[in-house]
Amino acid sequence: MKLSNREARRFILSQQGLWTPRQLEGKAGILDYLERVGCIQYDPLDVVGRNPELVLQARVADYRPALLESLLYEDRALLDGWDKNMSIYRVEDWPHWERRRQAYRQNPGRSKETVEAALPYVLQEVAERGPLSSLEIEMEKRVDWPWGPARLARAALENAYFRGEMIIHHKVHTRKVYGLAERHLPQALLATPDPHATTEAYHDWYVQRRVGSVGLLWDRGGGAWLAMGAIKSPERKAALARLQAREEVIPVEVEGIGRPLYLRAQDRPRLEATLAGPEPASQAAIIAPLDNLIWDRTLIQELFGFQYVWEVYKPVAERQYGYYVLPVLYGDRFVARFEPEQDRESATLRIKQWWWEPEVTVTDEMRAALKAAFAAFLRYLQIGELEVGETAAAEAVAWLASA
Repeated sequence: MKLSNREARRFILSQQGLWTPRQLEGKAGILDYLERVGCIQYDPLDVVGRNPELVLQARVADYRPALLESLLYEDRALLDGWDKNMSIYRVEDWPHWERRRQAYRQNPGRSKETVEAALPYVLQEVAERGPLSSLEIEMEKRVDWPWGPARLARAALENAYFRGEMIIHHKVHTRKVYGLAERHLPQALLATPDPHATTEAYHDWYVQRRVGSVGLLWDRGGGAWLAMGAIKSPERKAALARLQAREEVIPVEVEGIGRPLYLRAQDRPRLEATLAGPEPASQAAIIAPLDNLIWDRTLIQELFGFQYVWEVYKPVAERQYGYYVLPVLYGDRFVARFEPEQDRESATLRIKQWWWEPEVTVTDEMRAALKAAFAAFLRYLQIGELEVGETAAAEAVAWLASA
């Protein structure tokens, strides 16, 4: 199969629910998107919402964080788990990760004896008192833990979580409150055996899931393949070979890309519908820093001509743009990026800085689309005012804040 660069871009955007933005609706739209892409990456940093919220506001009309909270902690239709690092995925995916839970039970890593000795007490506390965070369990001893020294209470709760005995019942801001899996997930789901009879079958499922998480993906190391317990390059290559032999993934030759990209066979109807359908009016969207669309930064640079690095962990002197910078999509191109600042007291969103991409021609249609995108963004944040900083941003987009 051969695609032009433009066709490949538009299919990926269609797979991502961004061709055009904000066409999904409500909880059903969120679940539809998660079924399509597998997971959304979680990050606790909150400047204008956390990463999952930013992902969903670009896709779901009138998205509010309460929708995701409800799906996670009331409906139990979604789970906090580990997929693309910390992630959110559908509860139906629970059995697929049994192999990873089993591996953790066999090798929990640091401070094994101390942590596992504390496990029965922690399980009993949660069983008797209900969902608890580590702050509510009096175990002050500190142990060596993968993220650095930690209270024994936290380590024991996380141990039970990675073993599958606990789930994250809810969060208080970023603090995790754990509950017993057997009390909050259906027994039939917990009793479902690992659907992958062999390690190879698990690798095939995992590779297909990753390809679908982006839409088109290549056999090349990059951000899209990163995960806790991710498979290695030889295993990935072997899985792709098996999947091609069974015609479950399709190699795609894309204009300007020097290696094949891969498409899930189940996504081919979406590709064909995208290419056959009428071209929609270009709309704009604000994209999350860890959005599925830009997981593989090298691929995005080759397909879209857009180079993006999330610079929050870079020293100030090494930043090219700013601390927390978000890409701006218009139609099938990235046209700008900006640094936001939210003042919750005055209910104001401030654009501290704005950078147009090279060779962007700003038209009246683009201005209208950007104003609509920022109006939707303000509704998502539930704030009423947009300001433009007194810098070069004011010259570039002062019209965004005008009536």
